[in-house]
Amino acid sequence: MSIVVETKDLKKQYTLRGEIVHALRGVDLTVERGEYLSVMGPSGSGKTTLFNMIGGLDDPSGGSVLIDGIEIAKMSKREKAWLRAHKIGYIFQTFNLIPVLTALDNVALPMVFTGKRKDDRAKKAEELLKTVGLGDRLYHRPTELSGGQQQRVAIARALANDPSIVLADEPTGNLDLNTGFAIVNLLYRLKVERSTTVICATHDLKMIDVSDRIAWIRDGMIERIEKRLSVALTSEDLKIEF
Repeated sequence: MSIVVETKDLKKQYTLRGEIVHALRGVDLTVERGEYLSVMGPSGSGKTTLFNMIGGLDDPSGGSVLIDGIEIAKMSKREKAWLRAHKIGYIFQTFNLIPVLTALDNVALPMVFTGKRKDDRAKKAEELLKTVGLGDRLYHRPTELSGGQQQRVAIARALANDPSIVLADEPTGNLDLNTGFAIVNLLYRLKVERSTTVICATHDLKMIDVSDRIAWIRDGMIERIEKRLSVALTSEDLKIEF
C-alpha cells in the first residue's frame, strides 16, 4: 500500500490567557491508503488539533503534513480549497448540519463547490442517504432527526465528492451505545466497500474492533502505535472513556 497521509515532527502551539499551550509536540505519523486508523486519547490530548492539521483547516507551528506526498503548507489557498473539496471528507462530533436545509440538501451542498449540476447533485445525495440507511428521510430537516440519523447525514455529506480520505472527529461522542455501534460499523463499511482511508479521532474504545491500527496520543505526543490484534490496554488507556 502507498502512504496517503504523513506528518513529520508536527507541532502546534497557541497562546491562551497569556500562556503558551503546546497542543502538538512533534507528531510523526504515516497512514496508508485504505487504512482505518483510530487516534485515541483523552479530551485535550491533541486529537482535534492533529485533525485540523491533516485536513488543512489550520497551519502547523512547526513540522509538516503531506497528503499524497505534497506538503499542505506549500499549497496556495486555491490548492488547499481544492484539496478540502475533493480529497478529504469531514465528519464532526456536533454534526454541523445546516438547520434550514433538508437532509438531501445538506448532503448535496459540498457538490455545489465542485461544480456538479443540480440534478446530478440531488441524484447522488439521494443515493448516499440510501447507502447510510436514510432513504426515507430525504426531506427531513435536522431537528426532525435523531442524533444517530443526523450523524448518518453528516457521513453521507462527507462522501459527497468521493474523497479518498475521511476524517472523523469523535463521531460517536454525542450518541448512545447502540447508535454508536451502528456509526462505527458504517465507517468500517466505507473502508471495506470503498477503499476509503478512514482516520478517526476518538476516546471510544469500540473503535478498536474495526481499526487496522491504533495511535495512542497524550499531551500532544504519540505514545505508541499498535496493530489491532496486538493491542494491550493499560490502566491509563482505560481512563480515556468519560
